[in-house]
Amino acid sequence: MQVVLKAELLTKLIFRTHNMSVEWDSRFHLDIFGVLLFCPDQDNYKTLFGAVDNSFLVAYAIGMFFSGIFGERVPLRYYLTIGMLLSGLFTCLLGLGFYLNIHSIWYYAFFQAMNGLVQTTGWPAVVACVGNWFGKGKRGFIMGVWNSHTSVGNILGSLIAGVFVSSDWGMSFIVPGIIIASTGVLCFFFLVESESDLLARILKEDNEKEPLLQNSSSNEEIFSSPGQSNSISSEPAEEHTKAISFCGALRIPGVMEFSLCLLFAKLVSYTFLYWLPLYIANVAHFDPKEAGDMSTLFDVGGIVGGIVAGLVSDQTGGRASTCCVMLILAAPMVSVHSHIRHHWLLTMWMLLVCGALVNGPYALITTAVSADLGTHESLRGNSRALSTVTAIIDGTGSIGAALGPLLAGLISPTGWNNVFFMLITADILACLLLSRLVYKEVRGWCGHSPRHRG
Repeated sequence: MQVVLKAELLTKLIFRTHNMSVEWDSRFHLDIFGVLLFCPDQDNYKTLFGAVDNSFLVAYAIGMFFSGIFGERVPLRYYLTIGMLLSGLFTCLLGLGFYLNIHSIWYYAFFQAMNGLVQTTGWPAVVACVGNWFGKGKRGFIMGVWNSHTSVGNILGSLIAGVFVSSDWGMSFIVPGIIIASTGVLCFFFLVESESDLLARILKEDNEKEPLLQNSSSNEEIFSSPGQSNSISSEPAEEHTKAISFCGALRIPGVMEFSLCLLFAKLVSYTFLYWLPLYIANVAHFDPKEAGDMSTLFDVGGIVGGIVAGLVSDQTGGRASTCCVMLILAAPMVSVHSHIRHHWLLTMWMLLVCGALVNGPYALITTAVSADLGTHESLRGNSRALSTVTAIIDGTGSIGAALGPLLAGLISPTGWNNVFFMLITADILACLLLSRLVYKEVRGWCGHSPRHRG
């Protein structure tokens, strides 16, 4: 499972590195980067940076809906490895633009879009792998701890970009590209997708060590009774049940509600991710380096929020209710945060709290909820729905991830208060979309109907 954790951590690391490398200039006023990358278009380099960023986010959002379908039909080990190798390649090609003196917007936008497409192999594959290993009992807590790698990757990506971006920004892409490609090779050799995959490997190794057992019926009887002789041969047939269709996954109860809820939750989270350092530096009047370092507290809070959300939802059995409560609390916290500007201690505290309340529901929906719905009782034991369900939920959320920073850029000239009003509205809409599921869970707690997660 450490290999799976590293794979998605480094995928997130590269995403954060893209974010920092592409947006560092607009946040920290390093005009030399704009001149070097898009010369002679210095005057509109911020617009060009936005186009490059959006090419990644839009491609990621579109590709995610198709990624899960392929993930159900291809061995996850191969699927994840190919995605990581291609991601490493495209990331290195972005960095090579620095050394090849390439200033074309189309070059960077194209490889950003390709990177967005291939990185969609990551999330559905790793959630399916982890979901295969853990049951529903403690899935929320386990996946909450596991999901902390996304925030850790955000922090590490910021640090890597910070080392190279002012002097040799090409290395901000090449170094993570080499790392994730190398980890893809490790993933190919060591990733075990599920318990049945592990059993198949053990049986294969045993057969290779004792080839005579394959052709000797007398030796087979030593290891299995007549009634058990067909059990092993029937297992592969069970594993190859028909993968669920896209429309079939949409009909699973709860998929639509959680998908649309994640759209607004991710809109809020990614708006913070992209615009928080700029807000801290320009409005709270912190030093640019201090603003960048302080913005990582939002990710630290996200780690705590994801773990708490998973633990509470395990204990109560209410995934939707846990998300709804955290989103309700997040709305006033976001409002309070908009009024705390100059006191650094209060700013740090509010960043931690907002990070926990905003990223907690986001983490819970993309991990435990996706795994629960991918193994929903309506599937009647069909295990080949995890990747598709995860892709639908995260793909819908990625639409919000693309819209949030874009809307913030359009609204911010009218005042930062309007940006925070947009975020609060998105939180409220996310809560309303879960109201039916929350009502169902509350009735279950009151004994009116059976309670089912998701």
